[in-house]
Amino acid sequence: MATSQQLQLHAPLSGVLMPLDLVPDPVFSTRVIGDGLCIDPTSSTLCAPLAGVVSNVQASGHAISIIGENGVQVLMHIGLDTVNLAGKGFTRLVEEGEQVDVGQSLIEFDADFVALNARSLLTLMLVVSGERFTWLVPESGLVDCGQPLLGLDTAGQALDEVNAEEGEALFSKPVTLANPNGLHARPAAVFAQAAKIFSASIFLHKKQDSVNAKSLVAIMTLQTAHGDVVQVSAAGPDAEEAIKTLAELLASGCGEAVTPPVEVNEVEASSLKVLRGVCASAGSAFGQVVQITEQKLDVVELGTTPHAERDHLARGLAEAIAALQQLRDNATGDAQADIFKAHQELLEDPSLLEVAQVLINEGKSAAFAWRAATESTATLFKSMGNALLAERAADLTDVGQRVLKQILGVPDHAIDLPEGAILIAEQLTPSQTAGLDTRKVLGFATVGGGATSHVAILARAAGLPAICGLPIQVLALADGTQVLLDADKGELQLDPDLAAIEQLQANRQQQQKRHQHELAHATLAACTRDGHHIEVTANVASLSETEQAMSLGGEGVGLLRSEFLYLDRNHAPSHDEQASTYSAIARALGPTRNLVVRTLDVGGDKPLAYVPMDSETNPFLGMRGIRLCLERPQLLRDQFKAILSSAGLARLHIMLPMVAQLSELRLARQLLEEEALALGLTELPKLGIMIEVPAAALMADLFAPEVDFFSIGTNDLTQYTLAMDRDHPRLASQADSFHPSVLRLIASTVKAAHAHGKWVGVCGALASETLATPLLLGLGVDELSVSVPLIPAVKAAVREVDLADCQAIALQVLGLESAEQVREALRLYHEATVDTSLVLEN
Repeated sequence: MATSQQLQLHAPLSGVLMPLDLVPDPVFSTRVIGDGLCIDPTSSTLCAPLAGVVSNVQASGHAISIIGENGVQVLMHIGLDTVNLAGKGFTRLVEEGEQVDVGQSLIEFDADFVALNARSLLTLMLVVSGERFTWLVPESGLVDCGQPLLGLDTAGQALDEVNAEEGEALFSKPVTLANPNGLHARPAAVFAQAAKIFSASIFLHKKQDSVNAKSLVAIMTLQTAHGDVVQVSAAGPDAEEAIKTLAELLASGCGEAVTPPVEVNEVEASSLKVLRGVCASAGSAFGQVVQITEQKLDVVELGTTPHAERDHLARGLAEAIAALQQLRDNATGDAQADIFKAHQELLEDPSLLEVAQVLINEGKSAAFAWRAATESTATLFKSMGNALLAERAADLTDVGQRVLKQILGVPDHAIDLPEGAILIAEQLTPSQTAGLDTRKVLGFATVGGGATSHVAILARAAGLPAICGLPIQVLALADGTQVLLDADKGELQLDPDLAAIEQLQANRQQQQKRHQHELAHATLAACTRDGHHIEVTANVASLSETEQAMSLGGEGVGLLRSEFLYLDRNHAPSHDEQASTYSAIARALGPTRNLVVRTLDVGGDKPLAYVPMDSETNPFLGMRGIRLCLERPQLLRDQFKAILSSAGLARLHIMLPMVAQLSELRLARQLLEEEALALGLTELPKLGIMIEVPAAALMADLFAPEVDFFSIGTNDLTQYTLAMDRDHPRLASQADSFHPSVLRLIASTVKAAHAHGKWVGVCGALASETLATPLLLGLGVDELSVSVPLIPAVKAAVREVDLADCQAIALQVLGLESAEQVREALRLYHEATVDTSLVLEN
């Protein structure tokens, strides 16, 4: 058993200590790389804060890492954006691999030169291996070089604390690593990701060294090699399961091909018959496993001449951009085209190009420099704890690989797919997904990704079922293994019985017939069998989507996501650009249809490059939606003015997102009235609010007299009501809008609105689920605004039911206690309704 010990970290230079939160760089302030401290220096020599070995010195001399006792790794970074100085102003005094003592001089720097030529001289000291620490001095104020600042809990201390609080740690049997290069970045990342699934505290041991198994950086500091013997320890409620799963993962190679190969019966021996994840694209399929791995590319580190390597990089970028343009041109819809447009913009990102150019100038090859730039940035994205950024990391990896192949002259590896393929991967890329033969592919199942990833969007566009967030064991399934993918339940069944397969195939045939029937009757009104009409409109983000919605029977636009005009650009759209877009969409609808424009819903997790925003620890609870717009009222005024230009072309409605207080509504209305008056308009458009914050739902009776309508955003309303991040890989399946608490908020909102003669729509994802259609009708909702391809299905679902029956089932499910119970009650109701409708049709 490790003994308690504390390692002190000393000030690497003299200066003024300040909190990391105040550093004007989100990479540091959000602790992407690690927690630690910042010093505004008054001295100009960086010294070692601990004794250890220099593990890395940046060629530009602005940053250095030291590995101390027990694998503790500390990074020091002089200044902000100092990599762009290309070594000017810095003098390295030590080399990689050198042993250093506390206080030893590491780097000298010209403070005046750096301060004048870089963004800031602020210097960071970060504990990147993840150990906890305590402050030995106040967290701000003057410090002297060499002064003890932090008391660091080493791995031994961490283990002792875990054992004291969570019980004795359990240890696995020793595992001999079969990976040819040990646990390098890729297998280490797979292992760390798998460890994070468990709540237990988990450590990886090699001889006398122990590190946090949930930290990629910490695992890599063990510097494992082929044949090394390692052990896993865990303490906590799921320690036994963690030990078993992670030891098997190590033995199997953590996603790498190793000898002997892992056979599927090894997975089955673990008694796993069903692997569970999160639905990324609805549907189901029975087929055979095809494992997809990224093509391995051999990259030479040293280049020829900087001039030649810059030419290689430029050629690779140009060819990749051209290939992406071809994918955009061949896209079958806006969603696919927008993904590859975003990929093109990534290839023009100046920070990536700058990093690559610096490395080329240091003698590296174009391929090496580009790979280093993209991989380091993708790693930062993944470590930021933000689901959307993690998904953008997958995009960055994808475009990085695309350019790398062009530089190296390596053609894309064609995947020879058998009929009935279920693709299994750690992470599929958009490029891989877009190029698949959908006649042979029946569905996807991945460890990484999420319901908002670009791969999920492409899967939905192709009508293919997909599951993400599966356990790592799925990568050990042998090619050809027959599996049943039930994306609706988020399950991959490894040993499906014949009855389940036959039922699935029968259901698929029935669904195909139903889909054809829905399309044939898409233009019919959405009226229940007893004559109650409900308006079915579309959620859109472009003119082409609006036109497609009308062709599929849409009765208007219930949600125009206006932020599509603002995102993925470095300046705000002009008034003319906004006005012409809104007017074109309004004309496509005509004067008898509703156009509901949601004002700018950005901020927090969807920042604008040209609107400065502070980094936020919890962006979903931060400056977003109406809060951001009211803090920058000119932004809202400009948008109101542009939206008002389409008045009279359609039945114009304006909707405010994220409203939680009456004062927000009143202030926004005042700004709208002032802009309308300035334009000489005598009649205001209808003004409503999104109900997506529980506070607004609970106070709907006070909001209703002051609005013209409500539209319920069930995605955010669900995550705020249940306090669950809807993109969290382990919680997404529980953040279910069918939960009775969410349904009760919808019911009370409708009751309050109708009491004041106002209508209520639902524009969240719940409106697009046909299982929910009778429930929402029964709760009294007046309008359903749905995903464009689902308009025919939702209209058909309305035509299959009686309003009185809908009211009865709604009343019943409000008294249930879980989303699962609600879904089951609705499934039984749906089966009975479908049977009845078939009898009537026959």
